[in-house]
Amino acid sequence: MPYMADSPLLYSSKSMREEKRAVAGNSVLAAIAITALKIVVGFTTGSLGILSEAAHSGLDLVAAVITFLSVRVSDKPADADHQYGHGKVENFSAFIETGLLLLTCVWIIYEAVKRLFFHHVEIEPSIAAFVVMFFSMAVDFWRSRALGRIAVKYDSQALEADALHFSTDIWSSAVVILGLLLVQLGRVYGVGWLRDADPVAALFVAGVVVYVSWRLARKTIDALLDAAPAGVRNQIIAAVSEVNGLLEVDRVRIRRAGNRYFADLSVGLARNVTFQRSEQMADAVRAAVHSVLPDADVVVHSVPRAGQTENIFDRVRAVATRNNFNVHDVSVQALNGRLHVEQHLELDERLSLKEAHDRVTVLEAEIRHDVPEISSILTHIESEPATIETGDEVLRDAALEKRLKAIAAEFPEIVDMHDVQFKRVRDRLYVSCHCTLSDDLPLSRVHDIQTDLEIRFKQAAPELFRVLIHPEPSTDNRR
Repeated sequence: MPYMADSPLLYSSKSMREEKRAVAGNSVLAAIAITALKIVVGFTTGSLGILSEAAHSGLDLVAAVITFLSVRVSDKPADADHQYGHGKVENFSAFIETGLLLLTCVWIIYEAVKRLFFHHVEIEPSIAAFVVMFFSMAVDFWRSRALGRIAVKYDSQALEADALHFSTDIWSSAVVILGLLLVQLGRVYGVGWLRDADPVAALFVAGVVVYVSWRLARKTIDALLDAAPAGVRNQIIAAVSEVNGLLEVDRVRIRRAGNRYFADLSVGLARNVTFQRSEQMADAVRAAVHSVLPDADVVVHSVPRAGQTENIFDRVRAVATRNNFNVHDVSVQALNGRLHVEQHLELDERLSLKEAHDRVTVLEAEIRHDVPEISSILTHIESEPATIETGDEVLRDAALEKRLKAIAAEFPEIVDMHDVQFKRVRDRLYVSCHCTLSDDLPLSRVHDIQTDLEIRFKQAAPELFRVLIHPEPSTDNRR
């Protein structure tokens, strides 16, 4: 299952910025009103519970302002100086809010202990106090729901911190109201010990704030220290391991900045995989990571590895691939207990013989080093075309075509020969044709037939410079 239910990529960046800023701005305005009301009522009643709530709301106001500023900065795109974006601002904002909450706890606990054991303060509960606290609970409920909805929608840690603050404010306000009620009941019924209900309620508020602070501290510190989300690394490894052709998952690193995840992976691929194929597999790895973290920025590093099923042909080609050479027609002969390798190597036709020979010498030395059981290597150097040749198409040479088809008919495996074309390039005659063969014919036998047919063609028509034979299965030819 994906780690995030809704990816921020599903929404336009402009819409995201507007919604986040709007809800953060509304939170600031509400915090200003609530804090002012609590301060006034707290001083008029002398209630430590309300004053602690006022202090709590005051710090919430500071936190709301920080959140408002952070979401404005965090949504800025990456630039030359901040190449991972500005998302960490949200994490830092949440960290500051955690510190402010802990300062609130220290003050509340200090005042509560002083009133319980050293300096009793008479509380004057009033209707205004109850009205303000109930109003505060209603506003906090509205704020927490609005902030929580946008925080989940865009996976914003700063807005999530604000939402968590205001949801706990509801419970702490309820405790303060209960404390005021108990103080009032103590007065009415003459129960002296109930006068301590207000500082006790304040201590309960401090306990709630400590709990919230601890939760926030763990999340924000983890984000600032680039801790991976719990369990997500194993989910990614499991998903990536399903990619076909992957030899190993060497390293997985995950970090978070704001509402964005960054994943860095090293994966092992067979060392003779082509560059294009490795890129295709890297895309498959990215898709696997996105199945867990839909909005992650994924970097995949491919590491060449020797596969367990490599044979001597694979090992020879792997050395050539490592040196950016293209070898083909590799053959290995075992003579008198020693292995001899023959191979064809394509090199740029613009190289001189000396330059080409030097490169072949280096390649053969590396092959012997990596495959020590090889006794000797013989390399046939071929020129790799680097220019487009101009030529003329010979429309038809009926006599030559008839002779070539007669030769092809001598091979029992060849069903028919068709699409014969002649070209003349630099006064040299080229011929190409299609030959239909049996579907189940082994490829090695097909190659032998092509080679024999090419030799026979050139013997019958020495003017032919190059012969290209395209084999086709009989079922394909019947379509």
